[in-house]
Amino acid sequence: MSVEHHDLHHEFPDLHDRIHELKMNDAHFRRLFDEYHELTTNIEKMEDEVTPVATRTEEEAKVRRLHLKDELYRMLTAA
Repeated sequence: MSVEHHDLHHEFPDLHDRIHELKMNDAHFRRLFDEYHELTTNIEKMEDEVTPVATRTEEEAKVRRLHLKDELYRMLTAA
């Protein structure tokens, strides 16, 4: 099965420099970024069935990732 990549650099390629800037200068952003990255890695393992889990567990992880992505995007686009 081909897994779609959801890391922030794939999700927001036009914000690459801003992602780097916030990772270096904003501890809260960096913590959320790291959590998002770890969760994405875990979800990809679930999707590849490397880590078998219940469908509900996978869906809950995807919802959590979506909330994190929304928060990270808000921070990335804030003036």
